Amino acid sequence: MTHDSAPTIFDAHAAGYDAARRRLIPPFDRFYGAAVDALALSASPPRRILDLGAGTGLLSAMIAGVHPDAELHLLDAAPAMLDQALERLAGRAWIHVGDLADALPPGPFDAIVSSLAIHHLDDPGKRELFDRVHAALIPGGVFVNAEQVVARSPIVDEHLAAAHQRASFALGTTQEEWDESLERRAFDRCSTVSDQLRWLTEAGFSDVECVFREQIFAVLVARRASGN
Repeated sequence: MTHDSAPTIFDAHAAGYDAARRRLIPPFDRFYGAAVDALALSASPPRRILDLGAGTGLLSAMIAGVHPDAELHLLDAAPAMLDQALERLAGRAWIHVGDLADALPPGPFDAIVSSLAIHHLDDPGKRELFDRVHAALIPGGVFVNAEQVVARSPIVDEHLAAAHQRASFALGTTQEEWDESLERRAFDRCSTVSDQLRWLTEAGFSDVECVFREQIFAVLVARRASGN
């Protein structure tokens, strides 16, 4: 996160953050499942994984279930969220308190992942982060970004946002939960899928693709070439 008050907002909501997530992300299982499955694109089973904007460790815990021997590193600017992550992972993770605009923890990593975090950066910040992610991966390593995105057309974007809200309320989201999510989303700087795929290619990644898209949620993947 790049806004000084953003970690404070997320810390304030840390206790109830995960309880509402399945309702606020209607394609929850498919969205996170696609992110975890995409790790199979790595040239070898990932042994050292960095989770950017890890929050309460939700994605890392899912990865740990599939890759139980992986060394997990979690980076986030909100300490209260990371406290929950450490508890969730039973202490089997390295915790790094820091902003996405800061230097990454020392690499290299076999895989770098993120879920619903990088959209807090503006477009130049995303491009700069993608450069650093590429440099921090081993050749053949994979970057997986499970992200909130916008459509290229404002009219389509409004349609998808409305569909997301209807689906969330249909799953039982309360007005209070929705309002809290809007408070957190005040820090969003979402970008289109096409722009992000182009920026990943410009950063030197190969095999760049969107492997999942539903409403405002997408999973983007990119590999650092084996000889690069």
